[in-house]
This record gives sequence, C-alpha cells and structure tokens, in this order.
Amino acid sequence: MDEILQQLGTLLLGSVPTMILFLILVLSYRFLVHGPLIKALGERRARTQGAVEKAHAAIAAADAKAQEYEARLRAARAEIFRLREQRVQQWNAEKENTLEAIRQQAQEQVRQARTGIDADASEARHMIESSADQLADQILKAILPQGLATAEISR
Repeated sequence: MDEILQQLGTLLLGSVPTMILFLILVLSYRFLVHGPLIKALGERRARTQGAVEKAHAAIAAADAKAQEYEARLRAARAEIFRLREQRVQQWNAEKENTLEAIRQQAQEQVRQARTGIDADASEARHMIESSADQLADQILKAILPQGLATAEISR
C-alpha cells in the first residue's frame, strides 16, 4: 500500500505542472476569449433587440401617421361635401330667386296687357256707342223714305 501511495504521490507531483497549465489555460480563456465573446454577444443582442424595437417604433409611427392622414382625408372629404351641399343650396336659392323674378315680371306683363286690353275694350265701347247713333240714323235713312226719316231723326 505504501507503494501505491508513493506512486500516487509521484503522479500527483507530476500532474501539478499540468494542473497549473490547465488553470493558466482556463484563466486565459476566461479573460481572452470568454469575456470578449460574452461582451460581443451582448452587444449583438442589444443591437438586434434595438433594431427590432426601432422597427416596432417605426411601424407604430407609420400607423399613427396613416391614421392621422386618414383622419385628415375624412375631414377634407367632409368639408368638400359640406361646401358642395352649400353651393347646391346657393344655386337652388339663386334659381328660385330668378324664377320668382321671372314670375313677377310675367305677372306684371299680364297685368299691363289686361290693362291695355281693358283700355282698348273701353275705347271700342265708346266708339261703338258713339257710332251707334250715327249707324241708327243711316239705317233709318236707308229704310225709311226721305221725309219721314228726317222727322224721326229730329224727334
């Protein structure tokens, strides 16, 4: 058993430089490779995550702008329809005013024509009434003999 212990001691003593080299290798890996690698992976993850977040923010901003543009477009369309309706109402009012003016003008012309016709009819009645006596005299002269006609006229 002593021999085994002695062999173990020798093996242990022989493995010390290997253990020291292994520890140096692990420490150098830790400082030279693992640390920068973790740092680079963290930066890469941050950049990727940042890019994704920026993309989400850009998409959200684009959606907000699209909604804003749609709201503006709806407001502009509503304003256009309101102005169009206002113009149609204005045109209808102008048309009604014009038609009313034309109606009044036509009624005035009809009134003037009636007044003229009434005046002509009145003048014609006066002419007929004034010429009725003359016509009656002429008829009497034509129908009755000459002497009798003058006696009838003087009466």
